[in-house]
Amino acid sequence: MSNKNLDVVMDVHVNVTVQLGSSELPMKEIVELTPGVVVQLNQQAKDPVGLYINGKLIAYGEVVVVEDNFGVKITELIGS
Repeated sequence: MSNKNLDVVMDVHVNVTVQLGSSELPMKEIVELTPGVVVQLNQQAKDPVGLYINGKLIAYGEVVVVEDNFGVKITELIGS
């Protein structure tokens, strides 16, 4: 693909999602959720997080703090 063709898609916005973990709960517990309740995830704090682009896993990384914001430091790119 030439650079001219690639330039066409460089301004396209994509949805970037970082998945910290997940949990499976019965509906009974879901309807009982209130502010302050802690939902335990199936991932340990030291485990890498998943970086998804438009729902597709593309990398793993670790959560970092940049000034007062969270960020993700990429540690591994997923092969296609």
